Amino acid sequence: MSAHPYQYVVLRCVPRVDREEFLNVGVVVYSQSADVLVLEAGLDHDRLHAAFPSLDVDCAEEVLDGIRALVRTVDEGGAARGLRDRGAAFGWLSAPRSTVIQPGPVHGGVAPDPRAEAVDLAQRLAHGQAHSR
Repeated sequence: MSAHPYQYVVLRCVPRVDREEFLNVGVVVYSQSADVLVLEAGLDHDRLHAAFPSLDVDCAEEVLDGIRALVRTVDEGGAARGLRDRGAAFGWLSAPRSTVIQPGPVHGGVAPDPRAEAVDLAQRLAHGQAHSR
């Protein structure tokens, strides 16, 4: 079985950018050679409320739903935000932004199945403790 290089970003819930505190909530994985763009994410409302009592979780869900819709649309061959291919969509998703759901730095790896790797990364990285820089 051949291995595919991939890139990924961890998605972070950042309620207050000025405090630089966040919880990881998912990952986006892109592999050009496997033709894969996949999102594995979800918000643990209890955990988010415990860490950030004033967080508007519904707003965070709306932002995450928008990311889900973009990935799904592009993955199905459509255009979202003018993005027609998986690489362009990953570039847009991994670009720094100031919103309640933000991407971390881009990382890379190699795996036989980047979709399965996305599930593994989400399990290992998006269910950790609160972080701050």
